[in-house]
Amino acid sequence: MAASLARRVSGLLRPLSASLCARPPQLCHISNLSQRPVVGGHPAAAVGAPLRAAVFQTPRVSALFPSGTQQQSRSLTYYSVKKAKRKTVKSVVYRFMRLHCGLWIRRKAGYKKKLWKKKPARRKRLREHVFCNKTQSRLLDKMTTSFWKRRNWYVDDPYQKYHNRVNLKV
Repeated sequence: MAASLARRVSGLLRPLSASLCARPPQLCHISNLSQRPVVGGHPAAAVGAPLRAAVFQTPRVSALFPSGTQQQSRSLTYYSVKKAKRKTVKSVVYRFMRLHCGLWIRRKAGYKKKLWKKKPARRKRLREHVFCNKTQSRLLDKMTTSFWKRRNWYVDDPYQKYHNRVNLKV
Protein backbone atom coordinates (compact mmCIF):
# COMPACT_ATOMS: atom_id res chain seq x y z
CA MET A 1 0.00 0.00 0.00
CA ALA A 2 2.69 2.47 1.01
CA ALA A 3 4.87 1.50 -1.94
CA SER A 4 2.09 2.06 -4.48
CA LEU A 5 1.26 5.40 -2.87
CA ALA A 6 4.93 6.43 -3.01
CA ARG A 7 5.04 5.51 -6.72
CA ARG A 8 1.96 7.62 -7.42
CA VAL A 9 3.35 10.59 -5.52
CA SER A 10 6.77 10.34 -7.15
CA GLY A 11 5.06 10.21 -10.56
CA LEU A 12 3.12 13.35 -9.74
CA LEU A 13 6.22 15.15 -8.46
CA ARG A 14 8.29 14.33 -11.55
CA PRO A 15 9.42 17.47 -13.43
CA LEU A 16 7.18 18.49 -16.27
CA SER A 17 10.02 18.56 -18.80
CA ALA A 18 10.90 14.91 -18.11
CA SER A 19 7.30 13.78 -18.54
CA LEU A 20 6.96 15.68 -21.83
CA CYS A 21 10.09 14.13 -23.31
CA ALA A 22 9.04 10.57 -22.62
CA ARG A 23 6.36 9.57 -25.13
CA PRO A 24 4.36 6.36 -24.76
CA PRO A 25 5.07 3.74 -27.46
CA GLN A 26 1.48 4.00 -28.80
CA LEU A 27 1.97 7.63 -29.73
CA CYS A 28 5.26 6.87 -31.51
CA HIS A 29 3.47 4.12 -33.43
CA ILE A 30 0.67 6.49 -34.43
CA SER A 31 3.08 9.17 -35.58
CA ASN A 32 4.87 6.63 -37.77
CA LEU A 33 1.54 5.54 -39.28
CA SER A 34 0.55 9.08 -40.12
CA GLN A 35 3.80 9.60 -42.05
CA ARG A 36 3.29 6.53 -44.28
CA PRO A 37 1.64 7.08 -47.67
CA VAL A 38 -1.88 5.63 -47.94
CA VAL A 39 -2.35 3.35 -50.93
CA GLY A 40 -6.12 3.45 -51.24
CA GLY A 41 -9.02 5.00 -49.36
CA HIS A 42 -9.10 7.90 -46.97
CA PRO A 43 -5.99 8.75 -44.88
CA ALA A 44 -8.07 9.13 -41.74
CA ALA A 45 -9.30 5.54 -42.03
CA ALA A 46 -5.74 4.22 -41.83
CA VAL A 47 -4.96 6.27 -38.74
CA GLY A 48 -8.39 5.92 -37.07
CA ALA A 49 -8.05 2.33 -35.83
CA PRO A 50 -4.69 2.76 -34.06
CA LEU A 51 -5.94 6.05 -32.56
CA ARG A 52 -8.91 4.31 -31.00
CA ALA A 53 -6.66 1.60 -29.59
CA ALA A 54 -4.29 4.19 -28.14
CA VAL A 55 -7.10 6.00 -26.36
CA PHE A 56 -8.06 2.90 -24.37
CA GLN A 57 -4.47 2.07 -23.43
CA THR A 58 -3.61 5.40 -21.82
CA PRO A 59 -3.78 5.50 -18.00
CA ARG A 60 -6.85 7.07 -16.41
CA VAL A 61 -6.67 10.21 -14.32
CA SER A 62 -9.07 8.75 -11.74
CA ALA A 63 -6.53 6.00 -11.00
CA LEU A 64 -4.15 8.66 -9.67
CA PHE A 65 -6.60 9.81 -7.01
CA PRO A 66 -7.63 7.11 -4.54
CA SER A 67 -10.71 9.00 -3.30
CA GLY A 68 -11.68 11.15 -6.27
CA THR A 69 -15.38 11.05 -5.54
CA GLN A 70 -16.95 11.67 -2.16
CA GLN A 71 -20.05 10.06 -0.77
CA GLN A 72 -23.09 12.26 -0.51
CA SER A 73 -23.99 13.00 3.10
CA ARG A 74 -26.69 14.81 5.02
CA SER A 75 -25.54 16.96 7.91
CA LEU A 76 -28.13 15.43 10.23
CA THR A 77 -27.37 15.38 13.94
CA TYR A 78 -28.93 12.36 15.61
CA TYR A 79 -27.87 13.25 19.16
CA SER A 80 -26.97 16.81 20.14
CA VAL A 81 -24.24 17.47 22.69
CA LYS A 82 -26.31 19.41 25.22
CA LYS A 83 -29.68 17.66 25.29
CA ALA A 84 -28.96 14.47 23.31
CA LYS A 85 -31.81 15.25 20.92
CA ARG A 86 -32.15 15.10 17.17
CA LYS A 87 -31.51 18.46 15.45
CA THR A 88 -33.07 20.03 12.38
CA VAL A 89 -31.03 20.59 9.24
CA LYS A 90 -31.39 24.34 8.83
CA SER A 91 -30.97 24.37 5.05
CA VAL A 92 -34.17 22.34 4.74
CA VAL A 93 -36.13 24.93 6.72
CA TYR A 94 -34.69 27.77 4.63
CA ARG A 95 -35.35 26.17 1.23
CA PHE A 96 -38.58 24.23 1.72
CA MET A 97 -41.96 24.76 3.34
CA ARG A 98 -44.11 22.02 4.84
CA LEU A 99 -47.85 22.19 4.30
CA HIS A 100 -50.36 20.90 6.86
CA CYS A 101 -51.17 17.86 4.72
CA GLY A 102 -47.54 16.68 4.89
CA LEU A 103 -46.41 17.82 1.44
CA TRP A 104 -43.35 19.99 0.99
CA ILE A 105 -43.08 22.82 -1.54
CA ARG A 106 -40.01 24.54 -2.91
CA ARG A 107 -39.02 27.20 -5.42
CA LYS A 108 -37.63 26.18 -8.78
CA ALA A 109 -33.88 26.03 -9.15
CA GLY A 110 -32.23 29.21 -10.44
CA TYR A 111 -35.17 31.47 -9.67
CA LYS A 112 -32.87 34.34 -8.71
CA LYS A 113 -29.81 33.66 -10.85
CA LYS A 114 -28.95 35.67 -13.97
CA LEU A 115 -32.44 36.98 -14.48
CA TRP A 116 -31.18 39.59 -16.93
CA LYS A 117 -30.52 36.93 -19.56
CA LYS A 118 -33.80 35.01 -19.11
CA LYS A 119 -36.93 35.79 -21.05
CA PRO A 120 -40.07 37.00 -19.22
CA ALA A 121 -41.92 33.70 -19.72
CA ARG A 122 -39.07 31.74 -18.19
CA ARG A 123 -38.80 34.19 -15.29
CA LYS A 124 -42.51 33.70 -14.64
CA ARG A 125 -42.12 29.90 -14.65
CA LEU A 126 -39.19 30.13 -12.24
CA ARG A 127 -41.26 32.13 -9.74
CA GLU A 128 -43.69 29.23 -9.36
CA HIS A 129 -43.59 26.73 -6.50
CA VAL A 130 -43.17 22.99 -7.02
CA PHE A 131 -44.43 20.10 -4.90
CA CYS A 132 -41.87 17.54 -3.74
CA ASN A 133 -42.64 13.90 -4.41
CA LYS A 134 -43.32 11.21 -1.80
CA THR A 135 -39.70 10.12 -1.41
CA GLN A 136 -38.42 13.66 -1.04
CA SER A 137 -41.17 14.54 1.46
CA ARG A 138 -40.29 11.53 3.60
CA LEU A 139 -36.60 12.47 3.51
CA LEU A 140 -37.34 16.06 4.48
CA ASP A 141 -39.55 14.84 7.34
CA LYS A 142 -36.60 12.84 8.65
CA MET A 143 -34.35 15.89 8.47
CA THR A 144 -36.64 18.09 10.57
CA THR A 145 -37.98 17.83 14.10
CA SER A 146 -41.60 17.88 15.23
CA PHE A 147 -41.39 21.65 15.80
CA TRP A 148 -41.40 22.26 12.04
CA LYS A 149 -44.16 19.70 11.41
CA ARG A 150 -46.76 21.30 13.67
CA ARG A 151 -49.68 23.28 12.31
CA ASN A 152 -49.23 27.05 12.31
CA TRP A 153 -51.89 29.63 11.58
CA TYR A 154 -50.95 32.91 9.93
CA VAL A 155 -53.05 35.95 9.11
CA ASP A 156 -53.65 36.25 5.35
CA ASP A 157 -51.66 33.09 4.60
CA PRO A 158 -51.15 32.86 0.80
CA TYR A 159 -50.78 29.07 1.10
CA GLN A 160 -54.08 28.57 2.97
CA LYS A 161 -55.83 26.87 0.04
CA TYR A 162 -52.94 24.40 -0.37
CA HIS A 163 -52.66 23.21 3.26
CA ASN A 164 -55.58 20.77 3.24
CA ARG A 165 -55.76 18.33 0.34
CA VAL A 166 -58.56 15.83 -0.26
CA ASN A 167 -58.16 12.36 -1.82
CA LEU A 168 -54.40 12.51 -1.62
CA LYS A 169 -52.22 9.80 -0.12
CA VAL A 170 -48.84 10.91 1.13
